[in-house]
Amino acid sequence: MTIRLNLCFSSYHSSLKTLSVDGHFTFDDLHHAAKDFGNRFQLLPLAVLHPRSVSDIANTIKHIWQLGPHSQLTVAARGHGHSLQGQAQAHQGVVINMESLQGPKMQIHAGKYPYIDVSGGELWINILHESVKYGLAPKSWTDYLHLTVGGTLSNAGISGQAFRHGPQISNVYQLEVVTGKGEVVNCSEKQNGDLFHGVLGGLGQFGIITRAQISLEPAPDKVKWIRVLYSDFATFASDQEHLISAEITFDYIEGFVIINRTGLLNNWRSSFNPQDPVQASQFESDGRTLFCLELAKYFNTDKTDVMNEEVKLLLSQLRYIPSTLFLSEVPYVEFLDRVHVSEVKLRSKGLWEVPHPWLNLLVPKSKIHNFAEEVFGNILTDTSNGPILIYPVNKSKWDNRTSAVIPEEDIFYLVAFLSSAVPSSTGTDGLEHILTQNRRILEFCGTAHLGVKQYLPHYTKHEDWQAHFGPQWEIFVRRKSTYDPLAILAPGQRIFQKAISFS
Repeated sequence: MTIRLNLCFSSYHSSLKTLSVDGHFTFDDLHHAAKDFGNRFQLLPLAVLHPRSVSDIANTIKHIWQLGPHSQLTVAARGHGHSLQGQAQAHQGVVINMESLQGPKMQIHAGKYPYIDVSGGELWINILHESVKYGLAPKSWTDYLHLTVGGTLSNAGISGQAFRHGPQISNVYQLEVVTGKGEVVNCSEKQNGDLFHGVLGGLGQFGIITRAQISLEPAPDKVKWIRVLYSDFATFASDQEHLISAEITFDYIEGFVIINRTGLLNNWRSSFNPQDPVQASQFESDGRTLFCLELAKYFNTDKTDVMNEEVKLLLSQLRYIPSTLFLSEVPYVEFLDRVHVSEVKLRSKGLWEVPHPWLNLLVPKSKIHNFAEEVFGNILTDTSNGPILIYPVNKSKWDNRTSAVIPEEDIFYLVAFLSSAVPSSTGTDGLEHILTQNRRILEFCGTAHLGVKQYLPHYTKHEDWQAHFGPQWEIFVRRKSTYDPLAILAPGQRIFQKAISFS
């Protein structure tokens, strides 16, 4: 069997070399394509395609499609490599380096419904810099902008604006997609709508996004950036839910959990200056579990006074600990790219390329108090391994025709455990300890029947994927058999196994 497989891979190698492409294939030094941000899975591909055109991608996939079911070759699109569990890897397959895809440059289309037309391999940070030149910007973001359009649209793309504008997949007008048969298809809500909705949040299963038209809105100059603390979860959650339901509210709302951290305010982000330094410096966390509400109000400099009045009124409706109000004003671009500042610091200390056993959950509003009590009260003893985000979003802003899976309730919370593990540590900052905590959290959610759904889901068993999709499973399977019948695409998601015939 081994000899036969080696012969197969040798012939695949030769057949790929004969393909005429505008870009090029590499067959050596493939370790970069076998790594991702999660730093836990390393699956070497047979080759990496560095496409210069969409036809490079289409011809490669069509070639593998035409090899038929006896071929073992699969294809994974790799953007900026921010996957957590090897989702953008293809063991002994072809990895497509989407960042090398060249096409028409980013184009801004103004008018009543402005949008930007971009490559699927473009980074959101570059879209931000280009669109603000025209006084425009996308409506919905991820917290970290050094990710590709195709990567985030294949998941959902969530940040503190999602309560108002929905995730990034709710803000797309049109896509160009290469299917698992190598067909290049333009799709939108009205044209090839089944593929359009399937690809959005579709985990790369039905096609590779090669271009996208993303909705824009007027971009503000500046951001009023605010943080306040709560010691009571019920009050914190109630205030968040009030803010995401109010007509006049903030433009960005997120929260995070702080467990057993002493000297908290001394380590607060340097960009924040306490409004009342005497009171704030006297505040002691005493190792209590605290909940931080992070808010932002966008404004143009000529409307500073109006913005300040609005913020004052909004804050007067909240029940935070008064001495913990932190305010800052920063440029809009600086606010949106805030996580990159942390990345630069961590890279300088060699703490970026470590295992990231992240766990992202969507928790129904009716169960968030049960969840918080057990997870923040018993399972976790501190938050020293990385931030824990927690904030509510409105289901009405999501399109139920897409492939993204969310809880049934009108309001649900994103809870993100963004841990970093210290390599070779066997302590509480080690990989095994964090993975055990993650398992305990998931087991609790299951036994307590909380109706939780994973965001950026990862399962290894077919039945777990089926349970994850629930009533949407049949639609998902139908779309797979329509657009990628040989299961060539995105093998790293481990949802479908490529059917291999050795006859």
